[in-house]
Amino acid sequence: MSSRMTTMPEALIVRPSPKPRHVFTTQGELRPVPAGWALLPPGDAALSRRIKQDGPTWTVKEKKGRKEFSRGIWAPSDRIEALRMVLECERSDPAYTKKLEAGRARRAKQEVAYTEDFTAALRDYLDFHPRYRLLADRMAKLISDHATPVGSGTVARTKRIPIEQRAEAATIAWLRHQTTAYDNMHIPREKGARREVRRMLAKESKRLLQNYRQGTRIDVEYCPLQKAIR
Repeated sequence: MSSRMTTMPEALIVRPSPKPRHVFTTQGELRPVPAGWALLPPGDAALSRRIKQDGPTWTVKEKKGRKEFSRGIWAPSDRIEALRMVLECERSDPAYTKKLEAGRARRAKQEVAYTEDFTAALRDYLDFHPRYRLLADRMAKLISDHATPVGSGTVARTKRIPIEQRAEAATIAWLRHQTTAYDNMHIPREKGARREVRRMLAKESKRLLQNYRQGTRIDVEYCPLQKAIR
């Protein structure tokens, strides 16, 4: 029994390989996919979750730039088909559909509440002078619309920092892309170079915000913020 356990494939995160039925481990080792295994394509979250819970799997992930993409899950083909049939049977039950719809409605309600809370946190962070209150409302909505959608991958979706810090980070990121030349800058591929550019642009953005907080009269024709929200 112990010998079977030592040869049983373990759960791994792997990278795709151009060689058929082979993958790379995170250490760069090329491995053949175990006999009798099949690749479950991404797209069915419920089935993927059950496959992972049911036994050893190799989850294929591919990194492109700073983003990581799922390329499917290798697992025993008979286990994939068995769990697929069980799931299809459950999904044909009206009770399953009712539960699914209730879950969607609950999550939608939670998303509406979070969007409202995040937009309010944005307005609090902006804290514009009453003269620019309408501008703050407009800006908060634009940032919230961009940052809060599920799957956006923005700082607004993290739970690791308080909502006040999320609002500040989202505002600075939005200003960086909308009011500076950041997207067209040629930044050297040196360690810390991009971070330094972002730090410099963040200081400029905060100076811009300070003018609106103080109620300074601003020439709208030359203000990058005014241009960004038109």
